[in-house]
Amino acid sequence: MNFAVVNLGCKVNRVESDDAAALLAARGRETREEDADLVVVNTCTVTGEAEKKTRKAVRRALRANDRALVVVTGCAAALDPSFFEGLDDRVEVVGKAALRERIAEVADALSSSQATLGEGDAVAAEEASVPVAHDGASLLRVGTGFRTRVGVKVQDGCDNACSFCIVHVARGRAASRPADEVVRECAAYAAAGAKEIVLTGINLGSYRDVGASRCDARETRLPDLLEMLLDETADLRAPNEPPVRFRISSIEPRDVGGDLVEVLARSEGRVCRHLHLPLQSGSSKVLREMARPYDAAAYLALVHELRERVSGIALSTDVIVGFPGETDGDFQETLSLSRACGFSKIHVFPYSRRAGTPAAAREDQVGAAAKAARAARLRALSDELRRADYARRAGSVELALVEEDGLATVESHHRVAAPPGAALGSLVPIRLPECPAEEL
Repeated sequence: MNFAVVNLGCKVNRVESDDAAALLAARGRETREEDADLVVVNTCTVTGEAEKKTRKAVRRALRANDRALVVVTGCAAALDPSFFEGLDDRVEVVGKAALRERIAEVADALSSSQATLGEGDAVAAEEASVPVAHDGASLLRVGTGFRTRVGVKVQDGCDNACSFCIVHVARGRAASRPADEVVRECAAYAAAGAKEIVLTGINLGSYRDVGASRCDARETRLPDLLEMLLDETADLRAPNEPPVRFRISSIEPRDVGGDLVEVLARSEGRVCRHLHLPLQSGSSKVLREMARPYDAAAYLALVHELRERVSGIALSTDVIVGFPGETDGDFQETLSLSRACGFSKIHVFPYSRRAGTPAAAREDQVGAAAKAARAARLRALSDELRRADYARRAGSVELALVEEDGLATVESHHRVAAPPGAALGSLVPIRLPECPAEEL
């Protein structure tokens, strides 16, 4: 059974797509869409542009061949299943909760219906298959065929309602996995050789486990979960190798409290001293209209606290330019705040209207030319700040995860050339050279 997995959207989607690929790799082999019997498309709908890309991806999967079953899942499918079902009889929309069970059923049915392989085909299939490790209950996405950095989803959904966002509708209310379950999975990855685990969630900082599976019944929050992970995985390593480290994928400013800062400060890099802290705008007026629960001054104060208490921390962010009603003055405030924060990277998003959100209904939309110009200026500032952040680190030593194409990702999330001969997926100390890989 040949399969293809098409991923669109956020890091949580990426983890879910990798889970699907691991499940299917135990039953068949991954191929191009043109050769697939089953195509899984994990959709995104965060913006109007993302919705367009999602619809194109499903149509492309249907055009790729005339026999593949196309399973459509994800946020766009949750909001408008009838659209995708109406594209072709071969489309099946499956919700996230039922995805694993359903694609396993489909894959098993497809596998059993395949014609008996000839000897040559059987050898080729065996050589093409991806080895998959087991933790006794689930399939682990580690080793050949998977990324060196392992993502683990610990939370889903969101109780916020930013005025530009539809994800809280598509994903539903915030929900967290039991801490014991997360710890077991991460320990299994560490035992299987993973060296960096990225904790992901739609609103990761809202993580809460009320402790139903533990004796103390005490609420476990993200800092507590990190402490449990550090303790459980400390000795799951080969001699003379560093233990697995953890990275927080993205966290809202309101969820960065003293306990989390303390974990970052004293974990000695086992929780990477790098936070992706979405800003969205440097204008307090625009932040209010976005329904963001902080203003520019509070955000800057948090940045100062992080830099004071966590030595060498790197901070990256998201910014939307051209939000409805954003003036040139508002944008200048974004530039000024970004410079004051000293970000190591800014992910710049020109505002894209998403039907069904309050922002999309506003009449004071910013023109395309103004959005493009602002995005270009902010990206130029991002490049400048990234170079400055790296220059402050050049000559220092950071542990780096060796990845493909001869590159490695250091704790501060800069990319550098990997040491010659370093094993893929290993965690090695590197003295940062004068120039990062981006400038080589």
